[in-house]
Amino acid sequence: MATDFPQSVLFCCDHNATRSPMAEGLMKKFYGHRAYVQSAGVKGELDIDGFAVAVCAELGVELERHRVRSFDEMQQWGDDISGFDLIVALSPASQRRALDMTRHFHTDVEYWPILDPTGLGETREAKLSAYRQARDQIVSRMIDRFGPPTHETGDLP
Repeated sequence: MATDFPQSVLFCCDHNATRSPMAEGLMKKFYGHRAYVQSAGVKGELDIDGFAVAVCAELGVELERHRVRSFDEMQQWGDDISGFDLIVALSPASQRRALDMTRHFHTDVEYWPILDPTGLGETREAKLSAYRQARDQIVSRMIDRFGPPTHETGDLP
């Protein structure tokens, strides 16, 4: 069931290369400018994952220009994590980091246990299937949390 819609949301995962960029892109696609949306990772040393780009493109979400960043880089760039109304952690490590960073702030942290598709599948199609499963988990959790999309979304999974 959808609850109050936040003004700002930060999605986070381990590397900000797969799950959190997918969530950021999907949130922007589904809800437009209703909320300020960003993403970050515990680490930020990887590039955007090509399979994440491919499965999001299937829903009209463009991730090719996503710039991977870590929580530390956010702080270095002047982004204040306490300014977010909601942080959605998509991995256990990012949940721990978000809770640690917000322990002195009034920021809600939610944990959505989303499959990590990296390393799954032997063939290209099997890999794409795993990434679609993760994407579809994000879509389902997002709609449950924020309600039906308010922008044109095409065919949802």
